[in-house]
Order: sequence, then structure tokens, then C-alpha cells
Amino acid sequence: MSGPRIERRDDAAAAASAAAEHIAGAARRAVASRGVFTLALSGGSTPARMLAALAGMRLPWNRVQIFQVDERVAPAGDPARNVNAVREALLAPGVLPEGNLHPMPVADGDLAAAADRYAAALGVAAGVPPRLDLVHLGLGDDGHTASLVPGDAAAQLRDRDVAVTGEYRGHRRMTLTFPALDRAGERLWLVAGAGKATMLARLAAGDRSIPAGRVTGQGAVVFCDRAAAAAVP
Repeated sequence: MSGPRIERRDDAAAAASAAAEHIAGAARRAVASRGVFTLALSGGSTPARMLAALAGMRLPWNRVQIFQVDERVAPAGDPARNVNAVREALLAPGVLPEGNLHPMPVADGDLAAAADRYAAALGVAAGVPPRLDLVHLGLGDDGHTASLVPGDAAAQLRDRDVAVTGEYRGHRRMTLTFPALDRAGERLWLVAGAGKATMLARLAAGDRSIPAGRVTGQGAVVFCDRAAAAAVP
């Protein structure tokens, strides 16, 4: 299995800017052809610069529908929630209409039913089965992506698009599954820092022994800094 295309930049800021430009181009093309752009965003610290760059771009934001790739099970407003960064970058300054952000319902008491409702919402926006225009992914130091982590049952599911994981680093998570990620039109990875170098090399090689390596490399691109790409040929 071949890995994604690797796009190296000098530093993390340049990688984030390039990723934002790529997403903006995809948004403009999708809106021009179909009138809507469906995007799923991952959490983590690396995407903050990317979101800030996106917020400053002239895009048809009223036609952009944003979903989450994954989210920690925590109350609304909890600092652990991934959606906080999206709200701060895109909702607070009035860039994205409030109704165009679709947070994962991780505060619900019945998480399995909540995951099914989120999958149904994806279907309304992106067809049945859902085909998002673009999913943004990160890369963990253990090779996980989204919240598909080594050894978790959610990483084995092929019959649903949204799942709930066991506890991982202090939280259960809700996550898109491999079928939902693979079905998307594009997969964009943003990876920065020397701590990701080993796993990025394995991802680039299509190493299916790590969860990230099981995401299809077709239609996938990695924007990374040179530190993260140090071990990539």
C-alpha cells in the first residue's frame, strides 16, 4: 500500500499555511461545482496556525459545513474539547456561521446513540454513505490518527462511520472510522516536530501496522515541517 504524498516546508508555520491554502482551494472548487464544501477537522495543538490562516481567507463560508474527525468525551466548554479551537478561530470572529459547525455530541448520556446520530448528520450533509470533501488528520506519537488508536476496538470497525472508543490518555473519544476517512474525497495530514519523525516515515511507507498507515494513501497529502520529515526518504 502506498503512502500519501509528502509536502515538506521549512517550519511548522509554513506547513500550516500551506495546508490552509490547500483546504481553501478545495473549498472554492467544491462550492463552485456543487454549492457546498464538507470538511472534517481533527484536534490537537498543531492545527491552531492552520485554522488561524483559514480564518483570514476570503472563502464562501456560508457554504462550508464543518464536522469533527474526533472529540474527547467531556462536558461542553471543557478545555480538553477539540471543538474549542474551531470555535475560537472561526466562530468567535464571525467567520463561519454558527449553524455550519457540527460538534460531536460527546456530552450525551448514551454515547452509542449519539454516534449514530452524528453519522446520520454526516449523511444529510455528505450523502449516504457520507463522502466528505476533505478530512484533516493528525499523527500521534504512537501512530494513531483521528482517535483510532492501537488496540482499540473502534479501529477494527468497518460497518459504521462514527464510533466511541475506550479510554485513551484520560478520555473516551468519539471518532470517525476508517471507512469514513477512506471514503472522503481528500485526506490532508498536518504533521510537525521531530517527535513525529519516526511515525511519519512509517506513514509515508504505507506501514499498516500503525493505525495511521491503514488510511488510504490515494488522494492524500501530508504537509509537514523538515523536522517531522527528517526520516522520510
